[in-house]
Amino acid sequence: MKRLDLTTTSGYLVADKAGRIVGRVECPMYGRALDIADALSVRGSRLSRRRCVVPAEAIEQIDGGGGMIALRFEREAIRSFL
Repeated sequence: MKRLDLTTTSGYLVADKAGRIVGRVECPMYGRALDIADALSVRGSRLSRRRCVVPAEAIEQIDGGGGMIALRFEREAIRSFL
């Protein structure tokens, strides 16, 4: 599977498989390599403190022109943190 470039996705909207908005990307998260993001930190909404981790493997498509990320699954499957 081709590794996605997530370095410029901060601020993108994230939508689940059904098209429902999950939130907005706060930042890419790194783990296995310092130059390749493994996941995204996504904040639920402007007023929400809820954050979730979206693994790179969960991303179906990135629309750079529209600033939108589409996921392969429903938002209920996303793990929350903080």
